[in-house]
Amino acid sequence: MPDHPAEPWRIKMVEPIHARTRDHRERALRSAGWNPCLLRSEDVYIDLFTDSGTNAMSDRQWSALMRGDEAYAGAQSFYVFEQAVRTHYGYEHVIPVHQGRGGENILSRCLIRPGTHVPGNMYFPSTRAHQELNGATFHDVIVDEAHDAGGEHPFKGNVDLAKLRAVIAEHGAAIPYVSLAATVNMAGGQPISVANLTETCELAHASGIPVFLDTARAVENAWFVKQREPGWAHRSIADILLALCAPTDGAVMSAKKDCLANIGGWIALRDPDLAEQARGLVLLYEGLHTYGGMAGRDMEAIAQGIAESVTEHHIRARIAQVEYLGHRLDAAGVPIVHPIGGHCVCIDATAVLAHLPRTALPGQTLAAAVYLAGGVRGVERGTVSAGRDPATGENRYPPLEFLRLALPRRVYTQSHIDHVADTVIRVHRRRDRITRGLTFTHEPPHLRFFQARFAPTEGTSIYGS
Repeated sequence: MPDHPAEPWRIKMVEPIHARTRDHRERALRSAGWNPCLLRSEDVYIDLFTDSGTNAMSDRQWSALMRGDEAYAGAQSFYVFEQAVRTHYGYEHVIPVHQGRGGENILSRCLIRPGTHVPGNMYFPSTRAHQELNGATFHDVIVDEAHDAGGEHPFKGNVDLAKLRAVIAEHGAAIPYVSLAATVNMAGGQPISVANLTETCELAHASGIPVFLDTARAVENAWFVKQREPGWAHRSIADILLALCAPTDGAVMSAKKDCLANIGGWIALRDPDLAEQARGLVLLYEGLHTYGGMAGRDMEAIAQGIAESVTEHHIRARIAQVEYLGHRLDAAGVPIVHPIGGHCVCIDATAVLAHLPRTALPGQTLAAAVYLAGGVRGVERGTVSAGRDPATGENRYPPLEFLRLALPRRVYTQSHIDHVADTVIRVHRRRDRITRGLTFTHEPPHLRFFQARFAPTEGTSIYGS
């Protein structure tokens, strides 16, 4: 197992957390309808539900908050924010939104019409939801290796160009854009190579189809390019980030991930006409085009966070912490998604709970079991997250069904990560005691994993008597 490097920061302020008793956790989980998302944070010991907006900001980011210009129109903080995005991501037109989901909504409303088709390198729940609500059908054109949890392909986020050609040949003018992610969340934080991303853009552009990139974790993607893609080892993370964005027509960004902020995001575009259309919709749904639902202080913190995110000592330590957790689980025989991703470790729930059918929601069941065992909150990424097919109303059963443990940046120490590993290993070794899965008792129509409620398929517990 590789050594865990010392963190490139020291702790200046602490936030108390509490380890609740097993009885307390069981009462809390029952009250939450067996959905860890509905738990109160005070009942969670180690919170790995998401790395979105849960990062620890630096002293310089907190200092930047004090520079926030809260003018309604034309605040100086917007121009600081705009310049940071232009410098590090390379797009000319920068339009703030309150978070990435706001950008997905605006881009979908600008470009998607009923009957259109959007290819992409695996879906993300909120992205596909906006696409479908505006009338599009999503087509997964990711490489087959992405669906193999144990495979070691270095770039599972790559597009299968033959699949993309087939979608273009069939739907042609009905494709408003290609939707790419770097890294691919639903594949376990897997990267796309610069070469493949460039080839994908060339193929799409040859048919007049623009390409938009989800850059929420593109800095992490840049790190994997530096480590794995020939010809990039001696390039800086900042240079690789620009190279990833360069062939694309624009980006949607949740600044709550790589940018080390707690809120915020943007749409970044090259086409001035599309940018003008997007600004008009931002005025309706987000706020003025120079704040987009954010306070000036948030834009200042994001601008500082962008600069910090591309420093090599930061991203090296960030990825190393994720790898440390992954290697500990792997060494203990816990089946995880390989290679270990950029922001998360994903546990293959169908392998851990192979005795449960997919209809018993093994990913959700494993999430409940890990919380009960050690107060660790993760999130299901499988059947519950995939939702229902809008045409048939049937549950989707994606090839991957896992428990995602997403690590906030600069938040937890190695001791915390050891507690997570010990908890998961203990659940895995006693997995035969989990004799029942979960079933829906309340199911919202959109992004159901956030608010759904469940009950054991039999009795009152997922454990046998």
